[in-house]
Amino acid sequence: MDLFEYQAKQLFAEYGVPVPQGKVASTAAEARAIADEFAAAGKPRVVVKAQVKTGGRGKAGGVKVAEGPEDAQAKAEQILGMDIKGHTVHRVLVEEASDIAEEYYFSFLLDRANRNFLSICSAEGGVEIEEVAETDPDAVAKIAIDPLTGAPEAVAAEIVKAGRLPEAAVAGATEVVTKLWKAFVGKDATLVEVNPLILTKDGRVVALDGKVTLDENAEFRQDLESLAVPEEGDPLEVAAKEKGLNYVKLDGEVGIIGNGAGLVMSTLDVVAYAGEDFGGVKPANFLDIGGGASAEVMANGLEIILGDPAVKSVFVNVFGGITACDAVANGIVQALELLEERGEDVTKPLVVRLDGNNAELGRQILTDRAHPAVRQVDTMDGAAAQAAELAAK
Repeated sequence: MDLFEYQAKQLFAEYGVPVPQGKVASTAAEARAIADEFAAAGKPRVVVKAQVKTGGRGKAGGVKVAEGPEDAQAKAEQILGMDIKGHTVHRVLVEEASDIAEEYYFSFLLDRANRNFLSICSAEGGVEIEEVAETDPDAVAKIAIDPLTGAPEAVAAEIVKAGRLPEAAVAGATEVVTKLWKAFVGKDATLVEVNPLILTKDGRVVALDGKVTLDENAEFRQDLESLAVPEEGDPLEVAAKEKGLNYVKLDGEVGIIGNGAGLVMSTLDVVAYAGEDFGGVKPANFLDIGGGASAEVMANGLEIILGDPAVKSVFVNVFGGITACDAVANGIVQALELLEERGEDVTKPLVVRLDGNNAELGRQILTDRAHPAVRQVDTMDGAAAQAAELAAK
């Protein structure tokens, strides 16, 4: 689960990491009220920052400095409602402007390739770290973190030194790194990033920005529900989550339903490969109905996918095991009947491949139903090719 910047900074503050003072606004009037508070405290200059879960806000015009409350309201009006890489801005963070002397980069992350934790530190902050690593790899220090030792003061000092931070920032940065490690472990994060980590002109080290990704597998011991902002997520993903579906929206045209994550991932690859012959058609989603899914789950999944305007065809790929193919077939029939009862004509073609437990019975159920939108194909490759071709048409 990715956090918004304001949520990341709340987490940082919880662990004692210095952050600028700020509040969140969902309207321009609220932004002005917050700026009024700062002006009354002798801090009229504020920064209005779009709250979206993607990078590149500054380049897109989503971060603006405001010279007073009236200007803050005007800047908020410009930012709210913006589209930044497919993310609509619903909130802005209005925070005190910082007096920046220098900018650095720092992060802790889960290094999956090496099955370890990694810290990245650089004196070159405020820009994308990938660019720095490519143009000047010596400027980026990568230090593996022993999970048993963590990042106490001595380790944090080594990281800061390796990152070539100036002497004026060493003490403050060492303290921040230690506290960020505690936040990283305490919240079961897979990423904690500060870019930029700044040195102010009065000598303080402050987290000017924050990016945090939390491990949803640790939900049983973390309060992730309170951090969710449903209205700002993809509406299809929100609807799917309410139905208990394991669904992820992608940017293609072929809707995918399968039983088992491995099979669904393979299906995505097969459809993408087949789509190359039909103008670059791609999968529209990941949807795993699970190993023991009921007909109701199948119906819910099909309802979500058919509700995606980008979907031009659907590929239902099921290998019957715990989930018998007849249950899947009944689910398809029920979903079609449900949609028809709502007055929604199902015209998008459904390519169905059933194999394994009760496959023949499942195929017979679909044959008997004889819905004009349903096409049955015996092989996975053949079904993927037909789904891609139908989507292209």
